[in-house]
Amino acid sequence: MPEDDLSMKCLGLLRHAKSDWDDLALRDFERGLNERGKRGAKVMGDHIRKHGIHWDQVLASPATRVKRTLEAAHVDAPITWEKRAYLADAQSLIDLLKATTGNPERLLLAGHNPGLQQLILELVAEDQRNDLLSAVAKKYPTATYAVLKLNIDDWADCDVGCGSLVYLARPRDLDPELGPQVTG
Repeated sequence: MPEDDLSMKCLGLLRHAKSDWDDLALRDFERGLNERGKRGAKVMGDHIRKHGIHWDQVLASPATRVKRTLEAAHVDAPITWEKRAYLADAQSLIDLLKATTGNPERLLLAGHNPGLQQLILELVAEDQRNDLLSAVAKKYPTATYAVLKLNIDDWADCDVGCGSLVYLARPRDLDPELGPQVTG
């Protein structure tokens, strides 16, 4: 998306990287990243910076795994920690986007599934469905990064069917070793 295209908002979505399940005494909110997650977050962060969109603001769940993902990714934008983003569903995320202040042109939302996956499926207009959306409908893996163009002037206008999915990168697309692990 060209940086000077001000006729549309740009929404990035970043799902947290693989979380650590070693300490079962930790609450879900407090789980960090496992080694694979740390590596995936760094690889994705490098990719996001090279992708060329300068994010004006990051809106993020304050869960530890999201914080650690953003730290490892080195996303260079002011972060607003938003409790309502923790495990939020698509409609809650739309409401959160509608309440965005300052009207940034490029907003990165970092959080959790299934909410992020459902948000993409809700925001993409019927006539904008494409192969990227089909991939998202199948699975939105950890540390996946997506970019949507939203046909809105103000975040308050964000609603179902207002956008198109223009970019998708999964960790396995960047490093095959970060793809699904085969067990058996």
